[in-house]
Amino acid sequence: MDSPVPTLITQANPVELVGATIAQLGRIILGKEHQLRLSLACLLARGHLLIEDIPGVGKTTLAHALAETLGLHYQRIQFTSDLLPADIIGVSIFDREASEFRFHKGPIFAQLVLADEVNRATPKAQSALLEAMEEHQVTVDGQTYPLAAPFFVIATQNPVYQIGTFPLPESQLDRFLLRIELGYPDATLERELLIGQDRRDMLATLPPMLTPQQLLLMQTMVPSVHASDALLDYVQAIVRHTRESPHFESGLSPRAAIALLRAAQAWALIHGHPGVLPEDIQAVLPGVVGHRLKLRDNAAAISAGEIGERVLKAVAVP
Repeated sequence: MDSPVPTLITQANPVELVGATIAQLGRIILGKEHQLRLSLACLLARGHLLIEDIPGVGKTTLAHALAETLGLHYQRIQFTSDLLPADIIGVSIFDREASEFRFHKGPIFAQLVLADEVNRATPKAQSALLEAMEEHQVTVDGQTYPLAAPFFVIATQNPVYQIGTFPLPESQLDRFLLRIELGYPDATLERELLIGQDRRDMLATLPPMLTPQQLLLMQTMVPSVHASDALLDYVQAIVRHTRESPHFESGLSPRAAIALLRAAQAWALIHGHPGVLPEDIQAVLPGVVGHRLKLRDNAAAISAGEIGERVLKAVAVP
């Protein structure tokens, strides 16, 4: 059955809105339409995005471009080895005139938060993100503060072999719905980068293509995208394969199974599908499982995409 489109999303349906958004983002991040669509699907599925790649390929630029194009309040946190949790969440400072402590909010109180080079901070600082990402709230001195809506964390990560990195624990990796890589541009697009306008200068000229209210409405539409029993059988077969396969250290958790379904529903929504298709599962699966599955042998020599391809080849479509 078709998912109803809320009447408040006026003058354009989700496919048209996303198409215009992707077109604008594509002027900044060249030749990466699939990654851009995955990023939007991640946001609409109420997840968080991990971008792992070498420095200089556009990770930070992508986050900033998303914020500008989606009309979201944006904050960037540079993760370093001396970063403290209070630098992320905020701190209570004593007000002498009022004779009380007042909480000063940190950069986590934004709609789109970029945790830049998240694996260069210590585990203590990394853990400050956990409650915010999972519960969309933070607790300081016994007081709970809700975060903005929509709330979207994009974390960039350098490869673990680089100097000065602290690998993210599995519990924190699991908070990220999707993990993507940008990679090098091809020669033609790289030439365009060399002779064209500086992408950082272009960011200031980007008009919002969506409003936060439209994003929130589309987020409410994602769970209602129809998934047939056969499609759910496919999801469960994939999850069961990862748990039973001798090649993986551990299989996908129930939370990962839900993440796979939600990401596929969001992918179906932005492509105008009346329900979730096996192709939607296949499109998002590498991004969902690549950072959750570890091979028992030769784990560092295979990419997330290759892990996803192995799973897809091993599980037949019902």
